[in-house]
Amino acid sequence: MSERIPRLNDPNWNQVSALPITENHEDLVPASLAPDSLVCYPAYYRLGIPNAIPECYIRRGVYMRLLTAARSLPEGITLLVLDSWRPYSVQQYLYDTLYNAIEHHWPYKAVAELEQLTREFVSLPSTNPKSPSPHLTGGSVDVTLLDSNGLMLDMGTLFDEATLWSHTAAFEELSHPGPRERHIISNRRLLYNVMTEAGFTNLPSEWWHYDFGNQLWAWYRGQPQARYGPTHPESLESRWRKEVDRRHD
Repeated sequence: MSERIPRLNDPNWNQVSALPITENHEDLVPASLAPDSLVCYPAYYRLGIPNAIPECYIRRGVYMRLLTAARSLPEGITLLVLDSWRPYSVQQYLYDTLYNAIEHHWPYKAVAELEQLTREFVSLPSTNPKSPSPHLTGGSVDVTLLDSNGLMLDMGTLFDEATLWSHTAAFEELSHPGPRERHIISNRRLLYNVMTEAGFTNLPSEWWHYDFGNQLWAWYRGQPQARYGPTHPESLESRWRKEVDRRHD
């Protein structure tokens, strides 16, 4: 097996959101146009989640690092992007849906505890330019690996499965892993190592979630500031408005 996945602390969200952002204004690019080493499958759109978009947009710097990670994989293994930039309304839908499910299961828990449990898997929706949700920056990506037949490798849980087994290092804790568990450990290590070597950081509660350039990345990397704040894909209308404004300045 490759290098062991370390057990990292969960993010201190107060510290994360307090980090300053010096926006570098990188544009968003569509992951679906990538070469064969990278595949795009917008999972939330395919699931029919309201307002989800049929594309995985990512910052240009993230795109290039994803290609680096994808090209370092063994022959026959492909990197799959499941989600990246997402609208605020989708973030709110995901947060509310998980919060409601947790509240239904534990109706006696206090609101603060319910929020903490929800934030383990879904960040608090925020368009605040000083503390945006990670996925609203275009610096967060949800990824997994495909085999030569285009099937997802066994990672032990499904994408977005809200269980303790979704924690990136969960299977590393097994003292006597069986054949399937050893396979899962190997697959997660492969994904973790190629992504971190390409400059990404991982959210420890989600084996699929990686960051570059945003506040969450800066916090885990010990950087004094983030590079990416909230952004959105440019629409045709906004582009035309800018062109008209420039023409009449």
